[in-house]
Amino acid sequence: MNPTILKGACHCGAVTFEVETPPEPAARCNCSFCRRRGAVMSPPFLKDKLRVLSGESELAQYRFNSQVAKHFFCKHCGIYTFHQTRSNPDNWCVNLGCIDGVDAYSIDAPVADGASHSVVAKT
Repeated sequence: MNPTILKGACHCGAVTFEVETPPEPAARCNCSFCRRRGAVMSPPFLKDKLRVLSGESELAQYRFNSQVAKHFFCKHCGIYTFHQTRSNPDNWCVNLGCIDGVDAYSIDAPVADGASHSVVAKT
């Protein structure tokens, strides 16, 4: 079977990337961060399947709670592009809304229960 190479970019085009993953099965998440950003995420893949083609220096990173997951977004337009997962840091997902030719609204994307994952208490 041939791998699926998806090409994508942030809104302003400062960050472009390609990833070797099918777009489905997609997922949403109900954790506090994902609930607010509303993204539809690709199936998980290993980091070596993601290649930033341009604008790597234009990416900013956001971490919260356990500080394990790394969420990347464009410094200019603010669009979430991809992230390293908390539940398995070897896995990454891309925002399917950034992928060329993919209509994230037409994809069936069940909601993962990220809100029930352990929460690190603030001291």
